[in-house]
Amino acid sequence: MSPPKRLLAFDYGTRSIGVASGQTATGSASALTELRARDGIPNWDEIKKLLDEWQPDLVLVGLPLNMDGSESDFCPRTRKFANRIHGRFGVAVEMVDERLSSFEAKEEHRAAGGSSHYKSDPVDAIAARIILETWLNADV
Repeated sequence: MSPPKRLLAFDYGTRSIGVASGQTATGSASALTELRARDGIPNWDEIKKLLDEWQPDLVLVGLPLNMDGSESDFCPRTRKFANRIHGRFGVAVEMVDERLSSFEAKEEHRAAGGSSHYKSDPVDAIAARIILETWLNADV
């Protein structure tokens, strides 16, 4: 059995990047926050602050595959984001299939009484939590 891991997950987007935390010891995940981005470029100081605070053993980044499993046009930008996290901060990064995570996050948010105006609501952080849960469930 491998030792417990602390995890951070990112749902990368051009305007907003959802963030979630979790751990393998309890198999739990929680939505944390959303970071603003300008054309996909985050405030790297905010990412450093999250990494310093949570000290993850592994960072997960959602990979936006098409429904047939092929790579979407957005995959290269997402991989670049993941590579920059690894390069800048020296943390291990793994890509996770994120198909339907945003759809599930919007459904969950609406079911909990949230509005359908997603620009002002934290659906990206929920999507990051779903990405993390996908990894936890696949790692069993």
